[in-house]
Amino acid sequence: MSRGDGRKMNRLQYLKDVVTLALDRDRCTGCGVCLEVCPHQLFSPDGGKVSISDRDSCMECGACALNCPAEAISVDAGVGCAYAVFKGKLKGTDPDCGCCD
Repeated sequence: MSRGDGRKMNRLQYLKDVVTLALDRDRCTGCGVCLEVCPHQLFSPDGGKVSISDRDSCMECGACALNCPAEAISVDAGVGCAYAVFKGKLKGTDPDCGCCD
């Protein structure tokens, strides 16, 4: 993620391999909408389509899936560990996603 002054910003990394983000490359048309709407810039052009470059940095906001005209992207927005991290920060508690009991 870039800042206006050209420096890179640090990305938040959530728990490894728990994000619900998925891409169906067979359905992807390479339109690039996901490249525009993803706040963490997780998608990259790849041979006329896109690929996910850093899945574990997904915050599961759902912008990519909601805007993909080919319905090639899926993500359970507002669920999972990333959501639990934000909710915990707001409440001043530990994350509680229910998967690490």
